Amino acid sequence: MINFINRNTNFNKAVTALLLLAVMSMNFSCKKALDVRSTRLSTEETQWTTLEDGLSGVLGMYALMRTAMASNNTHWLMGDLRQGDFQATNRSDLKAIIRGDLKASYPIMNEITNWRRFYSVINATSLFIERSGEILAKDKRYTKVNNDVDIAQARALRAFAYFYMVRIWGDVPLITSSHDGQFEEHERTDQKKVLAFAEAELLAAAKTLPIYYGLADPQLPGDYYGKNRDYWNGVLLTKISAYGIMSHITAWQGRYTETEVYTKFIMDNYQKDGTQSAPKYIDMDDLTENGWNSPFAFKRGVQIVGFAFEYGNGEATANGHIEQLTLAAPIIRKPTPDMYVPKDTILSAFKDRKDLRFGLDTVTKLFRTNYFVNFNTEKPIFKKIAVVQNGDIGNDGTYAVFSSAVLFTRLEELTLLRAEALAVLGFRNEAIEALNTATAKRGITSFPIGSSDDVLDAIFAERRRELMGEGWRWYDLVRYNRIKRNNPAFNKILDENGIYWPISKDVLNANKRIVQNSYWN
Repeated sequence: MINFINRNTNFNKAVTALLLLAVMSMNFSCKKALDVRSTRLSTEETQWTTLEDGLSGVLGMYALMRTAMASNNTHWLMGDLRQGDFQATNRSDLKAIIRGDLKASYPIMNEITNWRRFYSVINATSLFIERSGEILAKDKRYTKVNNDVDIAQARALRAFAYFYMVRIWGDVPLITSSHDGQFEEHERTDQKKVLAFAEAELLAAAKTLPIYYGLADPQLPGDYYGKNRDYWNGVLLTKISAYGIMSHITAWQGRYTETEVYTKFIMDNYQKDGTQSAPKYIDMDDLTENGWNSPFAFKRGVQIVGFAFEYGNGEATANGHIEQLTLAAPIIRKPTPDMYVPKDTILSAFKDRKDLRFGLDTVTKLFRTNYFVNFNTEKPIFKKIAVVQNGDIGNDGTYAVFSSAVLFTRLEELTLLRAEALAVLGFRNEAIEALNTATAKRGITSFPIGSSDDVLDAIFAERRRELMGEGWRWYDLVRYNRIKRNNPAFNKILDENGIYWPISKDVLNANKRIVQNSYWN
């Protein structure tokens, strides 16, 4: 959901300042007091001066969040591997994550469990909230409406960063003001307080955020920073985005009544602009073939919360994409993927042979290849997400370049979350209707209203299929087992807070007030 627009030199000054601040913020791990001179290329006196500074600050915050999620493939390693559907081929570090050995001595473990990059987002958003209003008196092009919407985005993005961290580590330090060169040690804050803060911030931001940018939205009429709806489509957090994040905060806490309310708002309002660029339910071509409404390719309105890597803007990279882990020949010149979904797992997940994602083609009598290719080999290739750009010049795939988005949520995912909430609350028929809405374009048999089968099991089974490779599997398992409580082994993990990751040793060494999660002591 972020088109970084880093080629516009008018915006580089403040973006550079924010990114330098991010590097400094990475020491949040924390030093008690670092009395150092600021090394920013842009001073505080000149940074908050022009309209361009405001835009650069906004885009810089999104860029930091994208980096936090994509760095070292964090989003997928934490969301898709532990007790998930993927198996590793040769990488021992991936195998350790899959079996839950999260304190194994691999460099990747210490890197992805260091939360400093998320606190870079929090510091940058807090700084923007505190300082961006200064532009109003210095540049008449920058209006109060513009600033209000910008600050609302900063508050929503900061809240999202906190929720994202709570899912990983549980209790995390709650910091609501910026710092520049002075880092204080903070204890971890109870996650209930952190999530209450995040939800309150999102509710406040949602009152100001538009449903769309650069169109005739009543809360933000006309162009936004001189650009129209097509330019901003899928780039920024909207009112729908805020409600989507709130839906997940409440579901994570088991507060399904609120989840139902928030998701209903989404269902009632997501198409209010009436254009082709609004969020929508997508067909198979868009889901797996990088079509116009693909949630993975480029920036799209279907990315309700997501962060794009725009190839045209020079943002394609070799790292920070699931393709780096899952693709191999014949899609890229790499003999073996780092991870794959075993054939038995595929067959157990996709039982309906009419399923367009993976099923049996009635004409050719061959398995469909939308999600997997080379199914009859030992290691099928997961190709659902395959946004490959120029650069695959190495026989081992080392130089392959990808530009798929880091996607958090889309309409199908939120509809299934709504179905989950309705099922837990006892609204069985409404839950089935939501489930069938989410699956309507996947070719599978609808769940019958009169069926005696467990609808909650059906909803989570569908989430497993639809969201495979999108970073949801572990978090879905947590929510499912919190509801069901019928798996003794998982119950033990829940009761002992083993669902959370250990905290990086770098964080613990830098801040003696941070205590390791007890499960990993």
